[in-house]
Amino acid sequence: MADNAPPCFFERAQAAVGNQRLYFLCKRCMDIVVSSAALVVGSPFLLLIALLIKLDSPGPVLFKQKRIRLRNRSAAVPEAGQFDAFIMFKFRTMYQDSSPVPHEQLVKAMIRGDKYDLSRVQLRGGTVVNKLGSDRRITRTGKYLRRTNLDELPQLWNVLRGDMSLVGPRPPLPYEVTEYQPHHWKRLGAKPGCVGLWQVSGWNTLGFDDMVNLDVWYIEHQSLWLDLKIVLQVASAVLSGKGGG
Repeated sequence: MADNAPPCFFERAQAAVGNQRLYFLCKRCMDIVVSSAALVVGSPFLLLIALLIKLDSPGPVLFKQKRIRLRNRSAAVPEAGQFDAFIMFKFRTMYQDSSPVPHEQLVKAMIRGDKYDLSRVQLRGGTVVNKLGSDRRITRTGKYLRRTNLDELPQLWNVLRGDMSLVGPRPPLPYEVTEYQPHHWKRLGAKPGCVGLWQVSGWNTLGFDDMVNLDVWYIEHQSLWLDLKIVLQVASAVLSGKGGG
């Protein structure tokens, strides 16, 4: 009878921890292989984008932006004060020294649930999109890069370095987290990613609380199959022109 008895709670807990460690190990291996291969194979294309940016407007090719991440992901409940900053890379899509104030106002309004002037946001098929519309800060090349999400490609370097993963909640900006309520911090209970669940569930048409709920659900149900499914869905959205903005 003892041989057929169900495993005790401690044994089940050990198995769960072992499975979790195996998942994170496989996830990191996938991040390294995919990001390094993409950077090497895509290097001519990345150089072409860099050249177009330089020819279009003066300024650096890369845009370095401070983002927030969880310092210790073993914390049971993420809270303010458990986070630090890292530098995330993107291709520059705006004119040099453009002010971040318009985007800061939009983000804070979204988090607070305040009404925002709809003439200042994009409309896609009559649906409000949470991005600024008619933004004169964006260069000609930048408009194309944003529409196709190619401006995000340098984040593959963040993935290779271990700052980010291919899949995970998008890392917030410092002025974003100043508006966070306690339950919002839960969305940062995993390593930040290049793409997240919200991007295959409505992209920029979802409200902030909807995004938080999706990120928390992802953190609670992480698996290699879910990661692969999200990557394939995002790739499909971008290639079909539904993922840009």
